[in-house]
Amino acid sequence: MTAGSVGVVVRAAAGDQLPEDVGKAGPLGLLLIVLLLIAVALLVRSMTTHLKRIPRSFDPEDASPDIPDTPAELVDPPQPGQNVLDTLRRAPRAIEGPRDDDDRPESPKG
Repeated sequence: MTAGSVGVVVRAAAGDQLPEDVGKAGPLGLLLIVLLLIAVALLVRSMTTHLKRIPRSFDPEDASPDIPDTPAELVDPPQPGQNVLDTLRRAPRAIEGPRDDDDRPESPKG
């Protein structure tokens, strides 16, 4: 191909192109973006008003102060979850191991 024929092909390809406004955002796209921005602004406003209503602490105001059971707890406070572990240790065992003196008859071995 020579330089002249390349120029003819480029000019022919340029004449077959679509109109300029195809593939570009039109007024409908702008309207959609503006509506989405307004919706986001309203959601942010609503969320901030809901967050302002949340109390700083969920602890009850009339709750009695936590008094330790032993003097050692005054120096070393219990670890998180220690109260649950102590309760489980004091509770009766829900699952007991097998007993040797159960009253079931011996199963025949054979």
